[in-house]
Amino acid sequence: MTDGHLGLAQAPPGGSGPAAAGPAVPGPAPANGTAGGTAMPNGASGGAGAEGAAGSNGKGSARAAASVPLAPRVPLLPALAAVYRAQLSRARVARLPLLFVATFQSIGIMVLMRGVVDAEARSSEAHAVVAGSTVLIVAFVALNLLAQYFGQLRATGGLDHYATLPVPPAAVVLGAAGAYASFTVPGTVVTAVTGSLLFKLPLTHLWILAAVVPLSGAALAGLGAVLGLLAPRPELATLCGQLGMSAALLLGVLPAERMPGPVSFARDLLPSTYGVEALMETFAPSPEWAAVLADLGVCAGVGVPALAAATWAYRRAALRS
Repeated sequence: MTDGHLGLAQAPPGGSGPAAAGPAVPGPAPANGTAGGTAMPNGASGGAGAEGAAGSNGKGSARAAASVPLAPRVPLLPALAAVYRAQLSRARVARLPLLFVATFQSIGIMVLMRGVVDAEARSSEAHAVVAGSTVLIVAFVALNLLAQYFGQLRATGGLDHYATLPVPPAAVVLGAAGAYASFTVPGTVVTAVTGSLLFKLPLTHLWILAAVVPLSGAALAGLGAVLGLLAPRPELATLCGQLGMSAALLLGVLPAERMPGPVSFARDLLPSTYGVEALMETFAPSPEWAAVLADLGVCAGVGVPALAAATWAYRRAALRS
């Protein structure tokens, strides 16, 4: 029986006879009743024909396998949703205890500063303490923990897994950053409410956290991902994340008017500062919403290039891993 596609003579269904290349010429049946070799026009043996057929079949299978197309690349939004859900389920187990530590740390700082803040200037200083402690949770998770995560992912070869998936690099970075930033929401709400009650600040405009947390979190998450992906060792990624969180603590919680000139300039360079300023303004009796929008616009303007830089750093690290 001849294969119409490859032009090869196939073995009988029972598998008792070998396949032969070219047109089959029946020969005399052996006396013992077993299937023998098939005679070839050029006098070649049936065994040689079987080897030729096997080699032809192997080449045809290799060509067929090579022609199979790869899986199509998943669009950005579905890939982002899939990576976000996967990272959310993972971080819920691994990072949830650290979120309690971050919330407890911020509340402890506010309790400590409650005994230090000057009663005569309590209005402006209290705003800085509460707003800085609230945004500090975002810095702890989006900057510190994300830098550690990407540093460990690069060191352990985890980037190879994501590199084999048909997802855009931006989906990996944004999905991980969004998952880690999502865990900051409960802690920021608890810290803001606790600080407002502790310092007797109004709770009316705390809805602004719905804009402060994602925008400042995007800027800090992009910076944390860049630090983790570009650090040559995970220990250096952890160190950079800790230093960044310490800068957010010192430059965000302390009142700006009490800082010297160079430190105040460094405060202006930190992306989380503008989230702190936006939240501080909402504690005023009559907030200037134009200033709030301007500060949030700065956070968004820094967040977009920061996440773009994180995507570039992911491509670079994936190619070198």
